[in-house]
Amino acid sequence: MSTFVLVHGSWHDGSAWKAVIQHLEAKGHDCFAPTIAGHGKGVNKNVNHAQCTQSIVDYIIDKDLTDIVLLGHSFGGTIIAKVAEAISDRIRRLIFFNAFVLNDGESLRNNIPPDSQALLDNLARESGNNTVVMPFELWREACLNDADLELAKFSYAQLSPEPYQPLIDKLDLKQFKKLPIPKSYLYCTEDNVLPQGEQWGWHPRMSNRLGLFRLVQMPGSHEVMFSNPIGLAEKIIVAGRD
Repeated sequence: MSTFVLVHGSWHDGSAWKAVIQHLEAKGHDCFAPTIAGHGKGVNKNVNHAQCTQSIVDYIIDKDLTDIVLLGHSFGGTIIAKVAEAISDRIRRLIFFNAFVLNDGESLRNNIPPDSQALLDNLARESGNNTVVMPFELWREACLNDADLELAKFSYAQLSPEPYQPLIDKLDLKQFKKLPIPKSYLYCTEDNVLPQGEQWGWHPRMSNRLGLFRLVQMPGSHEVMFSNPIGLAEKIIVAGRD
């Protein structure tokens, strides 16, 4: 059995994994789903990427978790890379789930198309507090394109404004590139958040930056934890196995 630590992506908090965790625990695994600093409703959004990372490091150390399979979804991929640098001795495997894998010196913003950069820049500027609210149309068509309207509305209500600073911070990843920790890339094939293909897409563009990695694929959207949590849990087990 494995110990999974599931790190959410932008606009989410740890509760996004609720249905996935229920299935993983039913299979006998231990599961934890921390909320990244600055994420969730009613919290201080004035955080940078380093503070986001430190909040997950602190969570793992405070609970004395070891031999973990650490998964990062989307933005969470940038978090688990830096967490791995800090506490590599506690991590058995990394899983990047439709996640950003950055080159050294890049930010997440550097890795999305120019029109998406402009949209996020404008939303952050208009917010008055450097956060970005997910437009429902984008959530419905790009993020959760494999769900009906009722589920799209239900899951959208769980989102909260995303701090923009962590998305524009440029990361030093020289140490991460040298880590010998085994890595998996879990790819949902209908994910339409990034334009599909080699120029901007998740796989093979992001995945190949890991070097040697295990590829696990499944049908589904970027937010398949809502549309098919049981299927996702089963693939997480495959991606995380010894």
